[in-house]
Amino acid sequence: MTGRPRWLTARVAGGGSTLVAAVTLLAWWLGSQGGTTTADQPAPTPAPTAYVSSTIAPRSTALPPSPTPTVEPRSGLPYVDLAALPPEAAETIHLIDSGGPFPYDEDGTTFGNYEGLLPAEPSGYYREYTVETPGSSDRGARRIISGGDGQLYWTADHYASFEVIRRATP
Repeated sequence: MTGRPRWLTARVAGGGSTLVAAVTLLAWWLGSQGGTTTADQPAPTPAPTAYVSSTIAPRSTALPPSPTPTVEPRSGLPYVDLAALPPEAAETIHLIDSGGPFPYDEDGTTFGNYEGLLPAEPSGYYREYTVETPGSSDRGARRIISGGDGQLYWTADHYASFEVIRRATP
């Protein structure tokens, strides 16, 4: 024997018709299954680069809209919408925008930021303005502080806390 399996040798020696029939049957079965051997297939050709890039949708670089922030990043203070403040605050902002005249002599004077609750800036950067408090016999505790960059801060408790005024929701 030459190292072939005994059944193969016996069948081939017997005329080989069984082996031929088995190979023919296998070839027919593979063909009916849509299968081909790798010897029957040409080597795949890579798609041209332009074709590949045109079939892949470009990835969007636009970020999805983010929710409205609740804290101003520079100061770390919470935002408050102007519409949520008392109507007297809007009146004071109108006076600030138009340059006065202001009802109190102290309006427009330098705010020292001695509490350190606003971002550190050079002296004279912040100005304070009174927000009328109905029924109060004095200036009351409500103030708007303006920054040199146009930023506006609200305090209802005479500088114990601040919020950044957002004029309109983005």
